[in-house]
Amino acid sequence: MEIAIRPKLDRADVEALVRKHLPGPIEVTGHEEFKDGFFNAAHALALADGRHVVVKVAPDKSLKLLRYEVDLMATEIECFERGLEAGVPMPALHYGDPEGGVMIIDRLKGVSLPKARSEMSDAEFLALRREIGELSARFATVTGERFGYPRQSGRTVADSWSESFLAMVDDVLADIAENGSPLPRPAEEIAAIVHGEKALLDEVTRPALVHFDLWDGNIFVERGESGWRVEAFIDGERAFYGDPIAEIVSLAFGSEAEQAASAEGFLGRGMTAGEQRRLALYRVYLMLILIAECDVRGFDPEQTEHQRGWSTESLLKNLALLEA
Repeated sequence: MEIAIRPKLDRADVEALVRKHLPGPIEVTGHEEFKDGFFNAAHALALADGRHVVVKVAPDKSLKLLRYEVDLMATEIECFERGLEAGVPMPALHYGDPEGGVMIIDRLKGVSLPKARSEMSDAEFLALRREIGELSARFATVTGERFGYPRQSGRTVADSWSESFLAMVDDVLADIAENGSPLPRPAEEIAAIVHGEKALLDEVTRPALVHFDLWDGNIFVERGESGWRVEAFIDGERAFYGDPIAEIVSLAFGSEAEQAASAEGFLGRGMTAGEQRRLALYRVYLMLILIAECDVRGFDPEQTEHQRGWSTESLLKNLALLEA
């Protein structure tokens, strides 16, 4: 899929970055561009010495982006560095330039979860879901200095989770208003519902690292002698420091059985009523992001219609839960 903001690089551009930032000598024997991402450019290179790397390049800073998308490469690099330190399975990070918007990481050997799903039994898939929950919980062991997105501007950074999260929601609603994105209810009503949960948000007192984009396409798996296992998580550009429960939003797409397996793996227990309510808040936030990005990513009409459709449906469902 062609994405308007995704940088357009050829093989020579990518080889030049690798030669500049990796120890040499560098001889490139193969090249592949990945076109299934919605933001960064990503190219894989095979090197003569046996290394296989992926080069990621962020969109040009002059482009129109959502407010939270500023400095996303810096966010992703921090997510990789801190996640790897905490034992999260992620590709090795060989080079990261937050200011220049470049990352070089290992290429994974496995495949994304959607590509492997047809080869698994339902029992294998649910077992893998629990493992995904257990391993992703390692992100939450990382504690930030303050709540919010780790951006240079400090926008949304605060000492309380309520102040930070409400600023995050206000930002995406401002993006929606600025770009004329369609909402199923007035933005003022949505803001009032979310702001009404300030006391609930204040129950969160530790700024935990949250990947916040662990949908199946960002989970790589591989089959070994004992069956399927998680190889690594990728794409940490949406990461922030906040409520660990927010991680369950993207983990819990799918059937009720799949959602339960992921949540049980992540928490090791069921969710409390307060956690369920906070989860609805975080689903509202993600759906607002997915609605807003349709007007800045340059999606084709079919992708826009599809994404707006299901995210609007989920938004309404979770607003109703909060109002009930």
